[in-house]
Amino acid sequence: MRNKIIIAIDGHSSCGKSTFAKAIAARLGYIFIDTGAMYRAVTLYALENGAITSGMVDEQRVCDMLDDIDIDFRFNPQRGASDIYVNGDLVEGKIRTIEVSNCVSAVSSFGAVRQKLVAMQQQMGHKGGVVMDGRDIGTVVFPDAELKIYMTADAMVRAERRFKELTQKGDNVTLEEVYENVVSRDKADMSRAISPLRKADDAIVLDNSHMSVEEQMAWFDAEFQRVTSK
Repeated sequence: MRNKIIIAIDGHSSCGKSTFAKAIAARLGYIFIDTGAMYRAVTLYALENGAITSGMVDEQRVCDMLDDIDIDFRFNPQRGASDIYVNGDLVEGKIRTIEVSNCVSAVSSFGAVRQKLVAMQQQMGHKGGVVMDGRDIGTVVFPDAELKIYMTADAMVRAERRFKELTQKGDNVTLEEVYENVVSRDKADMSRAISPLRKADDAIVLDNSHMSVEEQMAWFDAEFQRVTSK
């Protein structure tokens, strides 16, 4: 086994994949790549450039825009994490709105979008030493990843977490609205024709509905030790 492995984290929306992945990367000295942020960035660009109007996504216009979109991550020492940029503009906060959340599953289902971003993700992580989270990391992007984790949590628990996050930022949303978004995204992610969300056969399930951050990290430490000690 290589010195630094690939850790693939897949799972449902709002179950804390990115927070978990960031903590793992910081602990191990690995690179964290937020693939969900990449799909959100494309969605934001489509919203700002007329490919999404009144919640309706124009697939052809989105796909025609792909060559105009350059995505990169830059480390932010104040946050201790990487921020995402589109064409040189910081979009870290703008991609987390409910408007983007309501459209990102549709944009993520387009074959051309997935093809472009998967190629970018594979290039970013091919040398190992990365923690990557998303919907199809262990099944499509890195099917040979040494450690695959499938995260999930109760839908209402996830909605409550997301609602707290949005309201703390000042977004005017209701818990019911956020819950409906979580449920609809689950359905869209798991039923899309291209790279649907599913558990890889060799992935380990982590249901963190009632786990603290400390408990999740202790669980990870045990699994990481199991894999790397082989």
